[in-house]
Amino acid sequence: MSPTPQVDAPPTVLIVPGLRDAAPQHWQTLLEARLQAEGRAVVSVPPMGREDLDCATKVEAIERTAQGVQGPIVIVAHSGGCVMLVHWAQRTRRPVLGALLATPPDFEQAMPEGYPTIAQLQAGGWLPVPRTRLPFRSLVAASRNDPLGRFGRVAELAREWGSDLVDLGEVGHLNPASGYGEWPRADEFIAQLSVTSVTA
Repeated sequence: MSPTPQVDAPPTVLIVPGLRDAAPQHWQTLLEARLQAEGRAVVSVPPMGREDLDCATKVEAIERTAQGVQGPIVIVAHSGGCVMLVHWAQRTRRPVLGALLATPPDFEQAMPEGYPTIAQLQAGGWLPVPRTRLPFRSLVAASRNDPLGRFGRVAELAREWGSDLVDLGEVGHLNPASGYGEWPRADEFIAQLSVTSVTA
């Protein structure tokens, strides 16, 4: 076994928002703005409209964005973006250094009012949620009181995706409605996933 080559420059951070696209005070939006201000390479999947529930369309948007980036990428996905990511991972050949999946929802259980129903997700091609091992390193950051996914169910997904599970404690859905805002731990996880001195 030999170590993988070191990367001289930091990887591009590719942000995959959830079903409702980016929000002004969401931690992903703030992260992108801050990384840009620091001169870091960062790009987001463009908005596709809150009412568009077609999974294939969203997966294709990730593919276009990822293929437009030169060099290594680390993906930062949140909520429904995590499910988009695992669908995308089934079809892409784009190499990925690592991925952070923050508070993925449980699309196979009924979610609160105002979110898509299981029937709507089925019609949009989201179900079943892929449960095969992801072809790149990944971290699943899970909340103990997420209204969109019970901790045990999310932990089960993490195991099946081959992801390291991080217990965030009680952080709700890690969105503005839960008090986030800036989420400094995202930087910690991005740095962890950017390290390339692992043996193959």
